Amino acid sequence: MPVVESRCVVPVPVEVAFAVSQVQGPVRKRWDPFIRRQHLIGADAPAKGVRTFTVQRTGLRMESEYVSYNPPSNVGMKMTKGSWFFEKMGGGWRFTPVEGDAGRTLAVWRYNFTCRPAWLAPLAERIGVLVLQRDIDRRIAGFARGCTDPVVLAHVGAAPPA
Repeated sequence: MPVVESRCVVPVPVEVAFAVSQVQGPVRKRWDPFIRRQHLIGADAPAKGVRTFTVQRTGLRMESEYVSYNPPSNVGMKMTKGSWFFEKMGGGWRFTPVEGDAGRTLAVWRYNFTCRPAWLAPLAERIGVLVLQRDIDRRIAGFARGCTDPVVLAHVGAAPPA
C-alpha cells in the first residue's frame, strides 16, 4: 500500500495547530488549497465517527469518516465514498510539540491508498504517489501559512505568533 507523508514545523503550540487543522467553512479555505468545498455531514463539530463531504479543487468528491479524533495530538480518517480509482484511502494528522519549544509544533500528515482496478493498480499507484505527494506538500504548506494568518488564528481564539 503506497504511503505519502509531509511534515512541517509551525510557530504555534500544539493546541492551536490542532484547532487550525480542524476549522471548517470559509476560514478553512483561507489555508487549505486542496478543497473547493467541505462540510461535516449531520454534525456541528468533528469527532470520531463523524463524516465529512469534500470537493477537491479539481472537482473530485469524497466522503470520509473520522476513525480517530484525539485533540490536540491526532486525527485519522478513512474514505467511505470516493473516486472510482481509489479502492481504499486513509490518512492521519499528528501534532507534537517541538522538543524544548512548546510554542512550536511538528505536524506530520500521512496518507495511504490503493487503486483499482487491480490490473491498473501498479501503474496508477506510482502515479498516485507523485500526485498525492504534491497535493499533500501544498496542503501542509497552506496549513503552515494558516498557523500565522491572523484571521485563522482569531477564529480559533489564538493570538498571532510573536
